[in-house]
Amino acid sequence: MACGEIVAICLATAADVYGFDTQGGNVVHVLNPIGHQLRPAEGLVVHRRDGAPLIMAGGRPATAPAWTAVEVARTLRRPRALATLDAALRSGHCDFAGLSGAVVAQYGRRGIRKVRQLLPLADARAESPMESEARLVMIDGGLPNPELQHEIVDSRGRLRRFDFAWPEYRVAAEYDSGEWHVGTDELRRDRKKLAAVQDLGWLVVPIVADDVRRTPTMLVNRINAHLVARECA
Repeated sequence: MACGEIVAICLATAADVYGFDTQGGNVVHVLNPIGHQLRPAEGLVVHRRDGAPLIMAGGRPATAPAWTAVEVARTLRRPRALATLDAALRSGHCDFAGLSGAVVAQYGRRGIRKVRQLLPLADARAESPMESEARLVMIDGGLPNPELQHEIVDSRGRLRRFDFAWPEYRVAAEYDSGEWHVGTDELRRDRKKLAAVQDLGWLVVPIVADDVRRTPTMLVNRINAHLVARECA
């Protein structure tokens, strides 16, 4: 309405359209249209991105998915940058080749070195931003890379899945978010799940947000102690 034409969306707004926005928020990010001077306003941020590839998405032009994922990741802290790359792969709109190409295309821009270093760690199997952040804590702490969304068949033939697992040690870890793990029914379900795999000799380490963001060293040490104990058993 301000410039009399449809403008292209970018950054978190485009990421939301593609399904891999990890930040949320109500601000709309757009590109300044050629030949106009669109001014920012409350809830509207205007960007200049010369050379940004555009496609049609959600009925309007948007920066291309891989470009968007890399550009968003450049602006975030390492943990949330990895979460963005994970989510971009999981969305189905991006693959490693496309993300690698976008990293090359944005060479020299602020934060691109961080994204280049994180890209080999990205994994489409991560199901939430906090799972991605927890995995980076494990990697930075020197733990063996966990298997993601590891499936265990219990003694009754039921499939149980855990966010992280080290099968050779029979150790798993599960991120417990307040959104999904509260209430009587949820607690009962979680306890049945833990009991079922404990009967098979598995040990499960619960993880909460404070473990990841406030006491990451303690979390790494806790998991490592269990791995060492199982290795020595």
